[in-house]
Amino acid sequence: MIEIGSLRALAAIEQHGSVIAASEVMGFSPSAVSQQIKKLEKQTGFPVLERRGRGVLLTERGLTLAAYGRRILSELEELESTLLADPTKPTGHLKVVSFSTACRGLVGPLLGRLASSGADLDISVLAEDPREAVARVANGEADLGVVHNWNSVPLVIPEHMALDWLGEDVADVLVHRDHALAGRSEVQPADLVDERWISTPHGAICNEALLRIFADRGRVPNIRVYDPDFATHIALVEQGAVVALVPRLGRPALPADVVALPLVNPMQVRQVGIVYRRTMAASPGIQHVAGLLREVAATPGAAGPLRSVASRDFKLG
Repeated sequence: MIEIGSLRALAAIEQHGSVIAASEVMGFSPSAVSQQIKKLEKQTGFPVLERRGRGVLLTERGLTLAAYGRRILSELEELESTLLADPTKPTGHLKVVSFSTACRGLVGPLLGRLASSGADLDISVLAEDPREAVARVANGEADLGVVHNWNSVPLVIPEHMALDWLGEDVADVLVHRDHALAGRSEVQPADLVDERWISTPHGAICNEALLRIFADRGRVPNIRVYDPDFATHIALVEQGAVVALVPRLGRPALPADVVALPLVNPMQVRQVGIVYRRTMAASPGIQHVAGLLREVAATPGAAGPLRSVASRDFKLG
């Protein structure tokens, strides 16, 4: 009889491209994963992998078996999260992946509430860009993702995943209080074309959102500093070195020398939501954590609660 562990190993190799990568995701040694594959080949009577240079590829029959294996694993996951789970007692371990500001503004308060909720849930958290979060949840490396979708940079969500909305997060332009624009009630892209900027790194969604602000004007922002941490953005604005586009979610109280200016035409808004595999939709643990996140999102904080979602334009793919 084919063992579930062997199918899981084969599916992981197909998803991640190598035995080593699959072993890192599964938390086993490469030799342990290789043993699962050898066991699978003995059970089926045919090779499922073939060497290609220094790597491996799935054989034609291996690809077919992996496809069956994914379906079986999905059905098993759904069975475990529904029939075999007590809906009144969320238990177990959940892996959550979240973008950094949501770790501070949403996941941190969630962990505090979880401790007093009575649920026997153990949660681990990893900070990642939303695209990486979606990929990790999609392939089973994580159970739930907290993601954002800029109104100018849509996020692609696979069909086998579900998305629940938490609200909208607005981003402001931060300038030093001595800046010529500091006295304005709001600013527009035309006011900012000659500014020196700090941005998140190339390829990050927040970096793309900044670039697209000026796309219609045929300009590229003059980015002098790249740093993934918005706390660094605020610190450099405080020094008067740059201006920055910083979301309100998870943003600490600003220093006295930093002024936040609303950006209009267009306003920069990112929709914040949670994603999980549809097979986990009825999981008591997922439902409990999702409920707590909704409570946190609606609770006023240092920057106020998330706004209710006005539009729903996540791009599904």
